[in-house]
Amino acid sequence: MTATVDHIAGQTYHGRKGRVENAFRYSVDYLLLDAEAELATPGLFARNRAGVTSLHDSDHGGQPGQGRGAAWVRDVLRDHQISGVAEVALLAQPRVFGHVFNPVSFWLCRNETGDLIAVIAEVTNTYGDRHSYLCCHSDQRPIAPTDELTATKILHVSPFQPVEGSYTFRFDINDRRIGIWIDYGRDGGGLVATLTGKRQRLTNGSILKALLRRPFGARRVLALIHWQALKLWIKRATFRARPTPPGNEISKG
Repeated sequence: MTATVDHIAGQTYHGRKGRVENAFRYSVDYLLLDAEAELATPGLFARNRAGVTSLHDSDHGGQPGQGRGAAWVRDVLRDHQISGVAEVALLAQPRVFGHVFNPVSFWLCRNETGDLIAVIAEVTNTYGDRHSYLCCHSDQRPIAPTDELTATKILHVSPFQPVEGSYTFRFDINDRRIGIWIDYGRDGGGLVATLTGKRQRLTNGSILKALLRRPFGARRVLALIHWQALKLWIKRATFRARPTPPGNEISKG
């Protein structure tokens, strides 16, 4: 039996806290798929091969360009003694005409009854560095929509924020929509980031609509990131040089 791919024409919001305030809201396209299943896909989407839009295992589950997809996730789950995962799904922005950049993607791990029991937030900065944060309860109970899961920030993401501080994650993901909230807190400031949107089946029509409304895919995302960085520089936010990337691929909150 083949599985389908979902398209989330979502909204992302970022609100900076502290001395220098800045906020923005953009539309963004994410795909959600079972990373281990055979997929029924429209002609304008490809899995692990070239296409108008596509998702490649090499882009996820490990360092960028060297990913192992769901096999990497299974190793992480085993190393952290997380059992009973029946489905590993990937929520990520697709490649568009071969180009990809995902500031954050999510591996969603569910048990046999469909309960979300672990999430791996895969964070990548514009320098090409990546670190992933494993979010789960210590007793492996399901993650409820109101649950808050914390992780120490390790990766340098923005030159206008320090590495110090912690993330608080909240996940509300069901058959109809997704909702992800990330609150980055530190002394004197921080950031709130959200990703929300309705789920619908990916079709050639939805792909064409997204390409017309949000052309260039990840190139557009990168351009918007640099535009916001310019605004922060103009506002005289403190600039921090890129530190040495973390040596470990993943950490657990």
